[in-house]
Amino acid sequence: MDTNNRSIFYKFFSLLSVVRGYNILVLIAAQYLAAIFIFSEKKSVKPILFDWHLLYLVLATVCVVASGYIINNFYDVKADRINRPLKSGLDAYVKQETKLMLYFTLNFIGFGFGWLVSWRAALFFSVYIFGIWFYSHKLKKYPLTGSITATILTLLPFFVVFVHYKNFSKVIFVHAFFLFLVIMVREFIKDLENIKGAIANNYNTFPVAYGEKKTKQLIVLLLVLTLVPVTILFNYPAIQYMKYYFYLAGFVLVFVGIYIHKATHKNQYRLLHNILKILLLIGVFSLLFIDRTLILDKVVEVLD
Repeated sequence: MDTNNRSIFYKFFSLLSVVRGYNILVLIAAQYLAAIFIFSEKKSVKPILFDWHLLYLVLATVCVVASGYIINNFYDVKADRINRPLKSGLDAYVKQETKLMLYFTLNFIGFGFGWLVSWRAALFFSVYIFGIWFYSHKLKKYPLTGSITATILTLLPFFVVFVHYKNFSKVIFVHAFFLFLVIMVREFIKDLENIKGAIANNYNTFPVAYGEKKTKQLIVLLLVLTLVPVTILFNYPAIQYMKYYFYLAGFVLVFVGIYIHKATHKNQYRLLHNILKILLLIGVFSLLFIDRTLILDKVVEVLD
């Protein structure tokens, strides 16, 4: 591989790293699976797969979230050199000017896809874009506010699909509450993992402001609160085989609650952070097991 091709190769993977390409693919899968198995009340999959408005909403979300990762990377460049030196080195292959240009381009495209759905969707994505920027620029530096905002911003892509289908089922709100709590726990663990970079860059995150002990106590409290939605979902017949996911989730969250007390090093916090990421990823694909007969009907219909 010559120097020019090697440079293009590194820049490509650097860009994938900046926009978190893996997370974007998971987000697309999560939105479509949620639309098919939770939000849409239709038994047929074809109207969902060929719903152009849903496609535009997903594409708008992808553009805005990718731009959000870019602006977050832009503001966190100094902190990432301490917290994630290897990733920071890879991200540096793309110039800051290029990142900013791509940030504005993706936001414009995302707004355009939202406009193709309705002016309300365009307004939603405009607010979403501002919210991500304001979080990256200001809110993430403050205790509790930053973690709550990050959690809400993570859930908003599902909110837009939820509103699109107008399915106001109680189980959806319970599931959303469960996700909110787990993502909040992940955010606090991430703050513990990145405490050195936060201190070096004057980020007043929760662990910096109140110490590791109180942060761990808050994490355990949130983990205990997850028992409420899990108990409700266990007794909800519509989740079918997805109940096994909640058995797994219960075991994992208990493990996290026990291990967090012993954790003192960055690698231990990173382990817990990655465990919760995997748990959330499994949760996305466990939507396939809500109703096995429904899956077969949908697959057969697509093949016909």
